[in-house]
Amino acid sequence: MERVRRVVVTGMGTVNPLGVRVDEFWNNIKAGKSGIGLLTKFDTTEYPAKIAGEVRNFDPSDLLDRKEVRSMADFTQFAVYAAVQAMQEAGLAEEGDRKFDPERSGVYLGNGIGGFEIVENNLEKLFDRGPRAVAPLTIPKLIANEAAGGIAMKFGLKGPCHTTVTACASGTDAIGAAFHAVKHGVVDLVLTGGTEGAITQLAVAGFCRIQALSTAFNDTPELACRPFDAKRDGFIIGEGAGILVLEELEHAKARNANILGEIVGYGMTCDAYHLTAPDPEGDGAARAMQAALREAKIMPEEIDYINAHGTSTEANDVMETRAIKRVFKDHARSLKISSTKSMTSHLIAAAGAVEAIISLLAIRDSFIPCTLNLTNPDPECDLDYVPNVGEHGTIRYALSESLGFGGHNGALIFTGYRA
Repeated sequence: MERVRRVVVTGMGTVNPLGVRVDEFWNNIKAGKSGIGLLTKFDTTEYPAKIAGEVRNFDPSDLLDRKEVRSMADFTQFAVYAAVQAMQEAGLAEEGDRKFDPERSGVYLGNGIGGFEIVENNLEKLFDRGPRAVAPLTIPKLIANEAAGGIAMKFGLKGPCHTTVTACASGTDAIGAAFHAVKHGVVDLVLTGGTEGAITQLAVAGFCRIQALSTAFNDTPELACRPFDAKRDGFIIGEGAGILVLEELEHAKARNANILGEIVGYGMTCDAYHLTAPDPEGDGAARAMQAALREAKIMPEEIDYINAHGTSTEANDVMETRAIKRVFKDHARSLKISSTKSMTSHLIAAAGAVEAIISLLAIRDSFIPCTLNLTNPDPECDLDYVPNVGEHGTIRYALSESLGFGGHNGALIFTGYRA
């Protein structure tokens, strides 16, 4: 009988509005801090939404060569910087420590929009001064696959190098694809996660035009993201990256790696319903969670914590509550659920990856993060969303789900490593 290949996590890295290292970020999550502030990247005078989750105090040259940084758009800088952190934690960052086969190692990365700031800057040059003013590296810097390619080049990973684009589910779906690649023997080691750097004039204007962003809390940004709260009025755009090192268990054990957790299930579905709105009954989201549970071979009652998509939009939060009830039935009332976007903002393609890191750390520390700003619960959102203050509690299995424009749904299940 063929041996079952288990998939473990051996490294994590992140850049996001709450920190540019995992420990800093996690301490701020546990403290219930908000990373949301005034949008400073451009003049927002004519924009209804004036706040964002910006990465601050970020110097990529801390870990990356200045020359390579100059050839990268923001989303690629975030991804490669977080990848270096993850490989350092995994004990694989130094040339002499690379105890892996490059041809059996790969990259599976999620991204939504690519180098949007590169597009905007060079369109302005094109229209003002003509085609010869466009920067030579415009195309290589803007295309969405360049972050995955940058990680592969950084570490010499010569196996599959894949970019997943499923909107806000991209990071989760990339991790799911990486999990399956390791589980089914395509690779033994993979860097995976999601990245986004799209706080730009066009992106914010576009989201404003479909009335997706919060505008009611421009004067109090830290109060703006209110998942499951009756006064929520839209999501807050953010940026950053989350990267995980996944390995086949025996591969990790052979090099005495420190195992941080295990992925045991993944589900992916589509609503096939609407361009931007989710199925109001949560059918697709529910089926993704059910598929992840089937693969994990566990009962719904064994899930103790859900890191919800929880965007703080009218449509998502009610739908997601319905989906959770549909899957977990009576156990839904016993679940601890939180939307950590209330603190991080919505990192688009990076959201699911950063929330995967949160889920793994929550299991490790037996700590359930809060949903910030949940002061006036929506009557239709009537589950335990851990309002405002995190709680201590054992987590056997954690489920993290991500839902994206186009009806994309992804769900991952994590657990602590047991030999």
